[in-house]
Amino acid sequence: MQKFIKRQVDFIIALLSLVILSPLFFVVAFLIKIDSKGPVFFLQKRPGKDAKLFTVIKFRTMVDGAEKFGLDLNKDNPRITRFGRFLRRWHIDELPQLINILLSQMSLVGPRPPMISQVNIENKFEQKRFLVKPGLTGWAQIHGGNLLSWEERVKYDVLYVKNYSVWLDLKIFLISVWKIILLGRDLYKEKENKGNKYE
Repeated sequence: MQKFIKRQVDFIIALLSLVILSPLFFVVAFLIKIDSKGPVFFLQKRPGKDAKLFTVIKFRTMVDGAEKFGLDLNKDNPRITRFGRFLRRWHIDELPQLINILLSQMSLVGPRPPMISQVNIENKFEQKRFLVKPGLTGWAQIHGGNLLSWEERVKYDVLYVKNYSVWLDLKIFLISVWKIILLGRDLYKEKENKGNKYE
């Protein structure tokens, strides 16, 4: 029953959000194009539920050929565009994943989908995070997100899977909105200062 409720809530909120935010999407797309060369969207294969690959959708925040600069994200990283820094600060770059949610590839709340290179298929504990759909935000994100080590993020993700409930989802969602939108918490600036290799 909880899975059914979760899916219905995901679908309704994702659909309404896409309709309401569509003007913002057009503005962001336009600004991305005039800020730097390259496509509007960044598409990448990532493991989802049951570790099955799907294409995650984000607004592009990096220059073309960004992979040649490596994975470390720091203050002077030339990968990030000027407008991309703004998008990342307010997590606007993640909003296209509402489409992934609409397609039932993701959920509003769940473990963030990792890059393929981060996954250890031999680690049975880590594999537990793939028992649910990946989320737009999650338990790890409200406890530090990318400021955490990979091992810490996995522990929070598995803890979420073991203790999942509709009420836990609601708590995580509301805390995420409070921290990111209402408080305007600049986690990206913290990541710049500390350094981060997780995308």
